[in-house]
Amino acid sequence: MKRRGMSLALCAAMAMGTIGVVPAMADDVTTITYWVNDRHDSEYMTEMVEKYNKENTDNIYIDMQIITDDYENMISLAYTGGTAPDIIGQSVTLKNFVDNDMLVPLNDYIDADEEYQKVNEPYEHAYEGLNYMDGNLYWVYSGMRSGVRIEYNKDLLEKSGYTEIPKTLDEYIDMAKKITEDGNGEYYGIGFTSSSPFERQLEMMAQVSGIYYYDYVNGKFDFSGYKEILEKGKRFIDEEIAYPDQQGVDNMRALFAEGEFALWGNASQEAGVFTSQLPIEDFEWGVAEVPSLDGEIKGALQTTPSKGYAIMSSSEHPDEAWKVIQYFQSEEFLKGYLENGYCLPITSYMDEKIDKSKIGRLADFSLLDYESVYPAVPTINLTGDDYRTVMWNAIMGYVDVDDAIEDLNTRYNEAYDADIESGSVKRLVIMIRFIQVMELQLIWINKKQTAYNGI
Repeated sequence: MKRRGMSLALCAAMAMGTIGVVPAMADDVTTITYWVNDRHDSEYMTEMVEKYNKENTDNIYIDMQIITDDYENMISLAYTGGTAPDIIGQSVTLKNFVDNDMLVPLNDYIDADEEYQKVNEPYEHAYEGLNYMDGNLYWVYSGMRSGVRIEYNKDLLEKSGYTEIPKTLDEYIDMAKKITEDGNGEYYGIGFTSSSPFERQLEMMAQVSGIYYYDYVNGKFDFSGYKEILEKGKRFIDEEIAYPDQQGVDNMRALFAEGEFALWGNASQEAGVFTSQLPIEDFEWGVAEVPSLDGEIKGALQTTPSKGYAIMSSSEHPDEAWKVIQYFQSEEFLKGYLENGYCLPITSYMDEKIDKSKIGRLADFSLLDYESVYPAVPTINLTGDDYRTVMWNAIMGYVDVDDAIEDLNTRYNEAYDADIESGSVKRLVIMIRFIQVMELQLIWINKKQTAYNGI
C-alpha cells in the first residue's frame, strides 16, 4: 500500500530472517498488501509469495495476510479507516462493494493483456452478480470448488456393515445412527460444525432434491420446500446421532481426521486438508455424492468459482497490484496451484496444461454432470437471522419448523419488496430451463445467467 526505502534496520531484519524476502538491491520498494481468508492453500501461497518477493524485477513486495474471522466486515472497516489492503480475495458480497465504490473494474487491464486472457478466459467465466456487474468485471476466478461431498471413514462404516454412502436421506440418517450406537460413546456417526452447519450437508441435499430458497421464475424467496428436509434433519439431534459438540470447521476437521465420527460434509478443499494440513493416516477415507430425499437427482448441486483477486479503489498503486494479480494468475503459478490439488481448473486452457496424475485426492471431487454455478440471488437488507441460521435453529429444536419457514418467507420477501421499491435492488427473474441427460440426471441448460430483469 505504500512505498518504503531500504533502511539499515530493514537490511538487518532481512539478515536475521525475521521478515519476508524483499527484492534484492531495491532502493524503492512498493508494498502491495493482500488480504485473504483461505487457509487450505496457505503453504503454497506463502512459498510463491516469497519466491515473487525474491525474484521480481518490478521492486514490488507482497505482504500477504490471512484474515480468518469476520473477513468482509474487516475489509469494510479497514476501507472506512483508510487502512484497506491493495488486493482482496473474492470472498465478499460483490454488490455491497460495488455500490460503495470500493473496487476497481479490471476490464482495461484484462483487455490489454492477451496472455492473461488466454490463460484465464475471463469473459467466459463472468457471472452476473458474482464477479461481474453492469459490464464491469471485478475479479477473475482461477478455479472451481466442487459442491459439497460426503467425506467418510471407511473403517467405521465397515464396522457397522456399510461399504458405501446410501442414496436417500432416510437411509443416510439410519446409517449414521447405527454407527453412533455401535460406537457406544467412543465414536459417532456424523459431525456438524458450528460454522454454517446447515449449508455443509442438508442444504445441498435439498438442492439435489430440487429444493432452493429463491424462485427464479416468479422472482421471490420461497423456503416452503425445506419442510421435509428440516423434519428429517432433526433426527440427527433428537435421536442423539451427531457428535455432541459443534465446534469450528478446523476443530471438526481435526476430530474427523482422528476418527471421532464417520461422516463429514464439505467441498473439494478437503482434498488438500486431509492430505497435507491434517493428513489422515490411521484409516482409509472415501468421498461420495450427497444423498437426496428419494435417491433421485432433481436439481443442480451448487458449485462455486474460487480464487479471484480484486483491487481496492483505495489502493495507491493499482498498476502494481495488477502486476501481482498477473503473477497469481499466470500459467506457471496456476499449474502448481492446481496440481497441488487446491481447487479444480475452471478454464479449458489450464485443464489441458495440468498433469492430472499429480492432483491426488482432488480427483475424487471432480465435477458432476449435475453441478453448476447458480445465478446470484439478490442481496437484500434483511433484519434478523439469515435463513441458514434459522434453518439450523429449527433442526436443533430451538424453533418450530413451520414457524421457521413462515418467518423466513415473510421477512425475506418483505425486505426484498422494500429494497425493490427503494431502488437498491431489482427483482431477479430468470426463465431457467432444465434438460435431462445421462441416467435422468438434471443440469442447468444455461450455465451462465443472462437475465436480470427489473419488474
